[in-house]
Amino acid sequence: MKLFNTIITTIGTRVLLLVPILVSVVTIPRRYKLLVKQLYVIGVLSAIIIIVSGLFVGMVLALQGYNTLVKFNSKEAVGVLVLLSLTREIGPVISALLFAGRSGSAITAEVALMKATEQISSIEIIGVNPNEIVYGPRFFASIISLPLLTSLFITAGLWGGYFVSCVILNLDSGVFWTTVKNGFDFQGDFMNGIIKSFIFAIACAWIALAQGIDSDPTPEGMSKSTTNTVVYSSLSILGLNYLLSSIMFSNSTL
Repeated sequence: MKLFNTIITTIGTRVLLLVPILVSVVTIPRRYKLLVKQLYVIGVLSAIIIIVSGLFVGMVLALQGYNTLVKFNSKEAVGVLVLLSLTREIGPVISALLFAGRSGSAITAEVALMKATEQISSIEIIGVNPNEIVYGPRFFASIISLPLLTSLFITAGLWGGYFVSCVILNLDSGVFWTTVKNGFDFQGDFMNGIIKSFIFAIACAWIALAQGIDSDPTPEGMSKSTTNTVVYSSLSILGLNYLLSSIMFSNSTL
């Protein structure tokens, strides 16, 4: 019973944290420079990591997929296999995990440091709502950046798959792109993957901000909070991915 009450209290506290951050969206037009700065820090600076990771993941998918499909005389389907794997599951999940490890932990560290040095208190004392200039820009920059980063990951992964399939393994490039075109549903596959990444972004940003706000103002406390951000975000992403895949894609059950 005590554990149940603790869980309910924690969830309620987190919801009370999220609501004013969401309401602060009305101040974004007035403070758009803060959002642009966070888009650069959270999104643009993560792009290289995302692109390189997507490229190598696509190459591995193509190599393993080709070696498996060739046994069933279906090597022509390697292109659509790579793309569907990237859009439905691997792209949103790995992008979100990388995002949590880099940007999520950075958000927690920044907020925890601002709390430890009493910058948050100073902002409140001068009559400014920290949701408008600290939490809100980081939250909305996250939910804008992650779907775009996921799109970059999928694009890079597809070109990595093309390189391995057509350049290294000598699959005809026309066959590769034809199977991709015929077997891929933009709305059913790509958009569902982007919706996934949008939900993952909300979870990652929410957890990162909560851990930063609740952090103890000590080096050990900040270190623990950043670690918790990565762990909690990763578990949330994997759990949400199963739930969303069960809802979005057929032949899946809860």
